[in-house]
Amino acid sequence: MSESVARVRRFDDPDEHRDFPLGRFDLLRAGGLTIGRAEYEPGWRWSEHVGADLGQAVCDVAHLGLVLAGRNRIEMTDGRVVEVGPGDLFEIGPGHDSVVIGDEPYVSIHFLGADAYAIR
Repeated sequence: MSESVARVRRFDDPDEHRDFPLGRFDLLRAGGLTIGRAEYEPGWRWSEHVGADLGQAVCDVAHLGLVLAGRNRIEMTDGRVVEVGPGDLFEIGPGHDSVVIGDEPYVSIHFLGADAYAIR
């Protein structure tokens, strides 16, 4: 007989926390997945606040996520630009930069790509 699981997790008690200027990324591991929660302040830009420390001009991680608050502009290396806001489910391939737009913090949940994101 297999044991049933009944567990509740919260991002305010993450398994891992990744801090960078104007932002943070928290990870929870559950059900064989690593799920991330991104929080970026107005003015945050991936290439400046994450990529610079990694020696990278663009993010090379693919993401599947859901925006909870704020707005973000994703700039693909092929010239495409996508803006996302609350309620948008996004799928973004490798080779992009992103920037918070507007004056409110941006918050999103990452279902794929979280384990490889912003690793130093």
